[in-house]
Amino acid sequence: MIHIVQKDHPVLRKMAESVVISDIPKSQIQKVVSDMKEALQGQDDGVAIAAPQIGETLRIFVVSGKVWNLMKPKELNKKDHTPYPDEVYINPEIIKTSKRKKKVEEGCLSVRWLYGKVSRAEKITVRAYNEKGEIFTRGGSGLLAQVFQHEIDHLDGVLFTDKAEDVEEILPKKTP
Repeated sequence: MIHIVQKDHPVLRKMAESVVISDIPKSQIQKVVSDMKEALQGQDDGVAIAAPQIGETLRIFVVSGKVWNLMKPKELNKKDHTPYPDEVYINPEIIKTSKRKKKVEEGCLSVRWLYGKVSRAEKITVRAYNEKGEIFTRGGSGLLAQVFQHEIDHLDGVLFTDKAEDVEEILPKKTP
């Protein structure tokens, strides 16, 4: 199992480095992406993960296919119920954000059991490369916009608790 580093680890406070585009298909980058997907799949409550969260200072994040199942129907525009694949974002750039912001509840796999409200743009557009080295643009609203902003913060060495209000600890319920 891939270890997810926690809030006091110095890697979480570093500015992640851009990936050289020609290196994307190489085994080192592919292994990082694979490890990120494995780490994310091992967390029932995880919807995305950034490379620094597994100790890698690279500008990569992965959004779990689970995000699509959590979004409201109007945010999806999808009729069938086939599972969504995880999406990989390498060297992501925010190219557009809405002026409208909303305070949303957040938590983090690297700041376990702390939750708080963070002001996030309601809509955002990101340009990035996928794990094949192809450039793409993806717009998102609601949960997806929130995820994009949270993960790009990680790549910039920022934790949600740096921006959050009303932070509280909520421990998981114990099962008998």
